Amino acid sequence: MTSPFDPREILTDELVERIRSRAGRVDADNTFPHEDLADLGEAGYLRALVPADRGGLGLSLADVSLLQQRLAEAAPATALAINMHLVWTGVAKVMHDRGIDDLRFVQDGTAAGEVFAFGISEAGNDLVLFGSDTEATPRPDGSYAFTGTKIFTSLAPVWTQLGLHGLDTTSADAPQLVYAFIGRDERVVTRDDWDTLGMRGTQSRTTELHGAVAPADRVVRRVAPGPNPDPIVFGIFSVFEVLLASVYTGIARRALDLAVAAAQGRRSKKTGRAYSQDPDIRWRIAEMALAYDALPPQLAAIARDIDGRVDHGQRWFSLLSGVKHRATATAKRVVDDAMLVAGGSSFFAGSELSRLYRDVLAGAFHPSDPESAHATVASAWLGPVEA
Repeated sequence: MTSPFDPREILTDELVERIRSRAGRVDADNTFPHEDLADLGEAGYLRALVPADRGGLGLSLADVSLLQQRLAEAAPATALAINMHLVWTGVAKVMHDRGIDDLRFVQDGTAAGEVFAFGISEAGNDLVLFGSDTEATPRPDGSYAFTGTKIFTSLAPVWTQLGLHGLDTTSADAPQLVYAFIGRDERVVTRDDWDTLGMRGTQSRTTELHGAVAPADRVVRRVAPGPNPDPIVFGIFSVFEVLLASVYTGIARRALDLAVAAAQGRRSKKTGRAYSQDPDIRWRIAEMALAYDALPPQLAAIARDIDGRVDHGQRWFSLLSGVKHRATATAKRVVDDAMLVAGGSSFFAGSELSRLYRDVLAGAFHPSDPESAHATVASAWLGPVEA
């Protein structure tokens, strides 16, 4: 029997504390955590999901979920930014595990030091994976030119390859959603427009595409718009939701730990006893712990099923939407309560809890948002809405 994976083998205590020590400055200065990326790269973190025989660490999605939880405890914005690279390496793994090697170049590129970013989100496009406002124009050599605007492009200052989708409306079999990868050149414009309430270190800037070309060998999938069982759709949705939930689960854990430390460190002038002995504080922390404790086992179970190629059929989308929604909603509730336990000191901008309070708010904006998650789960249990 193999030993359980210990994320401290890669994210050592020393590395975690070094990353945590920089998080406040990155947030205050609204900069990208270049030092974190360098340290994580040296630790092999970006190669975690690449098979060992292709130059990676050969970890499972369940293993990387634990890593992302631990990284988010130190620096949520760094974890969320790295998530977007890990999504593509995770999709490559999901497809490779199922006998499809179309994204081998992602694994080989990652092993060689490439950084992959996620260019799917578009303003006002609530279809997300099922549609796109970006034009994908076929070229005679099999390449595609992409014209449009992508938002929330994390890793904006450092990515070397951008995985994206666009809509082909001109081919004989149109419309088709085209998934492909582009590099940086003069046809790709990154706006310096990331000035947000929280998650400032992700530097998820807007990306303008002005006929940006994906070579023919980087055009990886053409699928019909709308809900689609294609492996790339399942790969993106499954890995994205699990790793996203992992980040917010890590935030919840850090907030709980900070609340416990605050309760143990504060003393009541009225009673002379530590706040950890106050029945109301004890009840509040117990509520936080009860909520948090449900998250890691759910994530582990879902990730193991993806790794193990378990077939949940149509239930997959409600299960994945559900685990993301529960993680982000629970994390927000836990951070809210941690602020109350810690008291007025947490209201100051220099407080780590203050930063977590702002960072955790981003969870509601990632797919699946609360409305989409509830609609997906309702359809799974009640069937589609009647016409």
